[in-house]
Amino acid sequence: MIPRIQLSLSAETLPIPLRCCQFPVCLVFATTINKSQRQSVKYVGINLQASVFSHGQLYVAFSCCTSHHHIRVLLPQQYNNKTVNVVYKEVLARLDLR
Repeated sequence: MIPRIQLSLSAETLPIPLRCCQFPVCLVFATTINKSQRQSVKYVGINLQASVFSHGQLYVAFSCCTSHHHIRVLLPQQYNNKTVNVVYKEVLARLDLR
């Protein structure tokens, strides 16, 4: 829920009372891991609720931040500060057949 700040102004010089409702929000940007490649950003939030496709994607996500102190990672609770090592064994098996 976003809090609302209501302001009222009624002065003798104004013919009608003025009322304003403000929502304290700030501008943010989001991008995919692939589009963030070769970019430097000050703050990074990484959502790992769904696993990354490859370790290279995870490396790009972590390496685009200018300081490791400004990285925040969202993980499901069952992973306990770890992410899944995604390996598609079907793809590796097909490579062995060639």
